[in-house]
Amino acid sequence: MRRGISITVTAEDRVRLDTIIRNRNSPQKHVWRARIVVLTSDGEGTTAITRAVGKGKTVVWRWQERFMYEGIEGLTRDKTRPSRIPPLPAETVDRVVALTNQAPPYEATHWSAPAMAKAVEDQPVLGAAHLGGTRTSAASGAHVQDF
Repeated sequence: MRRGISITVTAEDRVRLDTIIRNRNSPQKHVWRARIVVLTSDGEGTTAITRAVGKGKTVVWRWQERFMYEGIEGLTRDKTRPSRIPPLPAETVDRVVALTNQAPPYEATHWSAPAMAKAVEDQPVLGAAHLGGTRTSAASGAHVQDF
């Protein structure tokens, strides 16, 4: 184990970790995280843990440290990450909703994602990923077709 990391597993924690490991319905990521902590508390070294769990040293260190600071709750919860698509400004969302309730500018019965992106010219990187959530969240009732 790395310096500065000391794990103390209480009897109650040990029971919870063993339950996570044995439960067939536990997500596998929770199982191997719990196994890392159990093997660490049993006195196994980092190399033995990496072999037993099939993960790298940095992964073992990360979950040992997370358990040290946050306990079992830290093992069963993933940290939040920012969305890969930045949110649209409210003005753009309003414009998309307004356009969705109108007929398309060409001879078609439905708006397509490329046509909607072209109609909303103030957003150069507006794409189908942005529009799908915007039109769904607006619940406008208009028919929209993606290609």
